[in-house]
Amino acid sequence: MKKIVFLTGSGMSVESGFKTFRGNDGLWENYPVEQVATHHGWEENPTLLTNFYNGLRKKLFQAQPNEGHKLIAELEKNYEVVVITQNVDNLHERAGSSNVIHLHGVLSKVCSSNDPDNPRYQQELTADNCMVEPGTKAGDGSLLRPFIVFFGEGVPMMEPAIEQVQQADIFVVIGTSLNVYPAAGLLAYTKVGTPTYLIDPANVSTPYSVEHLQMGATQGLRKLIEDYL
Repeated sequence: MKKIVFLTGSGMSVESGFKTFRGNDGLWENYPVEQVATHHGWEENPTLLTNFYNGLRKKLFQAQPNEGHKLIAELEKNYEVVVITQNVDNLHERAGSSNVIHLHGVLSKVCSSNDPDNPRYQQELTADNCMVEPGTKAGDGSLLRPFIVFFGEGVPMMEPAIEQVQQADIFVVIGTSLNVYPAAGLLAYTKVGTPTYLIDPANVSTPYSVEHLQMGATQGLRKLIEDYL
């Protein structure tokens, strides 16, 4: 069974009405990045960040996976499929994808602020229970914080992502400008000659050899499946 590895960015979730964060204006939902997406911002005002992510989480649970998410999940019938995503939403999982690597964390989870990557102190929140009261503690006594990789923090899932890209028979990039590192560097790890496709409506400049399907996520996936897979 051939292995398809996807790398998805914010363009994947736009059709679900869930706009993710890294925009051209440097704001996350009208807040400066430094205030709500850095470790310094967390230490300065954890209450602001807790409430900010509560609001985002509420929007996430109101959003639904789009046809593009579902098309990727359906490919598991005929391929081994791995999704590497820069997005912090859980829409791939909710569409049925069974193997998803989140490079930048998951909005639906919270964790220890002292030891974010320790699974013992991580909690999965649900639509019915998605709000965190400011000041709530994790199991180790530190404040519960969003399970999000803040700007300037390491990306612990990069190594597993690189391993998957190295094994890919087909590599597909969807809805990312390929200027957010280290994720954009994943293209360098494909085997020589691996068919690589980029689905994005924008003009994207990349030093790598890709077949660019210049269209939105769902339309591009339909074309990919019909004409290339």
